[in-house]
Amino acid sequence: MTIAAMEMPADFNVLVHTTKDRGFTPEEIAERCVKELISISPDSHPAIHDQAVAFRARIQHLLVVYMQQAIQSDRTTIYNALKDAGHPELADLIRRL
Repeated sequence: MTIAAMEMPADFNVLVHTTKDRGFTPEEIAERCVKELISISPDSHPAIHDQAVAFRARIQHLLVVYMQQAIQSDRTTIYNALKDAGHPELADLIRRL
C-alpha cells in the first residue's frame, strides 16, 4: 500500500488555546469562533470597518447566549438521566451548577 504525501497550504497555522483548572467559557469560545467566521480587513473603508466590527460583536453576543442555553439544556438532560437512574443526590449537585 502506498501512502501519498499531503502538502499543507503555505498559510497553514496551528493555534493552541489552553486554560488552567477549568474548561473554556462560552465567551472565550464565542470570541474564537467569531474571529474565524468574520474577518475584518484593516484596509477597509472606515464606515465599512465600523459596521463589520459592530456586526462581529453582535454575532459574538448571540453565540454566547445560545451556548449558555445549550449548556443549561445539557445539564437538564444529565440531571434527568441521573435522577431516572436512581441517583437523586448526584442529580441535585448537577442542577446546582
